[in-house]
Amino acid sequence: MQKVSTFFWSLLAVSCLWISQLTTGCANIVPPQGGPRDTLPPRLIKVIPADSSTRVNTRTIQLFFDEYIEVQQGQDNLIVSPIPAIAPVIESKLRDLTLKLKDSLLPNTTYSIEFLNTVKDFTEGNVAKGLRYVFSTGNYLDSLELSGSVVVAETGRIDSTLLVILHKDSTDSALIKSRPFYLSKLDKNGRFRFRNLPPDRFYIYALKDEGGTRRFAKPSQLMAFADEPVFSDRQNDSLVLLAFAAETEVKATPDITTDKSKAKTETDKRIRYQTNLSNNQQDILTSLKLLFDSPLEKWNSDSIRLFSDSTYTPVDSLRISEDSTKKVLQIETAWLEGNRYHLVLTKGAFSDSSGKTLTKTDTLHFSTKRKSDYGKIKLRLRGLDLQKKPVLQWTQNEKVIRSASLTTAEFTDELFVPGDYQLRILYDANGNGRWDTGQFFGQRRQPEKVQAIDKKISIKPGWSNEYEIDINDR
Repeated sequence: MQKVSTFFWSLLAVSCLWISQLTTGCANIVPPQGGPRDTLPPRLIKVIPADSSTRVNTRTIQLFFDEYIEVQQGQDNLIVSPIPAIAPVIESKLRDLTLKLKDSLLPNTTYSIEFLNTVKDFTEGNVAKGLRYVFSTGNYLDSLELSGSVVVAETGRIDSTLLVILHKDSTDSALIKSRPFYLSKLDKNGRFRFRNLPPDRFYIYALKDEGGTRRFAKPSQLMAFADEPVFSDRQNDSLVLLAFAAETEVKATPDITTDKSKAKTETDKRIRYQTNLSNNQQDILTSLKLLFDSPLEKWNSDSIRLFSDSTYTPVDSLRISEDSTKKVLQIETAWLEGNRYHLVLTKGAFSDSSGKTLTKTDTLHFSTKRKSDYGKIKLRLRGLDLQKKPVLQWTQNEKVIRSASLTTAEFTDELFVPGDYQLRILYDANGNGRWDTGQFFGQRRQPEKVQAIDKKISIKPGWSNEYEIDINDR
């Protein structure tokens, strides 16, 4: 009897362990082991209500896929148009996705839902790209489209993080206070496309969406606008929006002189500056620059002296000026190639707005480059419209290194600083030689347009460099 009892309890324990393992295994989705890697995204096999349904009154949409899915939440991965006041909720379980629209549906309205990067397969993360669902609360589906492109005006480049939005309100304040009706994202080529629009008039903008509000927040925010309203029942695929920031955002720097209770040391009082010298060499084509952290309060040209050679021969033809920020002093003269120079800055030569000054005399020793350090360039530009006042810009890392107004389709220079450059054409509407930004609030003004040229130019020292470029080649 004792043996039977022991056998019974042993069998019961093994059975419980087996059942435990079975139920635990059923609670987890285990990726298949071995075999070829899955590269296919989930495939939609059914939707309730069906895609392109009309007279829809439910706010719950169910999507069924052919494999286990994973959902990426967030408004960057889902676009519902017209844009609801309350964000929808997405739930997923195994192969199914449920979208719940929390806002009430507008009557006689076509809705589109773009899932972007929302749905991906569970095992390999393959995203179901191009997943789009359309329905109408009325008797038919709206089918009009609106498309175009957005270019950053200052650089001629694409910023694919910009959003394009449609408003029905024509007032400027709508861009700040109101939720847009429709939204589209840019593709890698800067193109946007609105689909399933009703026949209506819209006001179109592009925005750098800072904070996810889909609204304009500050003058340093990148934005674009069209001069006139757009109509969805007209051909609009040639629309180009020029994005600009009305103001440059200035980053605050720590104020190291705010503690008045501490006595300043000699180091605290000493003004700091940098130069634009490269390897202690001065470019013979440009001015020597002294760069300061704070705006200069005053400076004395008699305390800034330039001498030449080992004999310290004074250079009298010296021109000294400050830029508009008062943070840069520019020292110009007719530099001699391969020559030795000495810049003497005597005590008190300049002081800045924080009370710092030059507490002792400084002497900078440097030499100028030789002509053999430069390259020759001859550039012929095809497709250039000289009526638009073109300015050729030479850039490195999107910074303008040099610019030249063009009166012919050729540019030549016997002395050009070597390096790799990207070219741009500024269409200088007001003829001041530099790019001017736009303005939306108040008196509206479009920014000046810059056209980027894809071809990279490489200038080698001591070489004659010749290029012929069609500026419209892509």
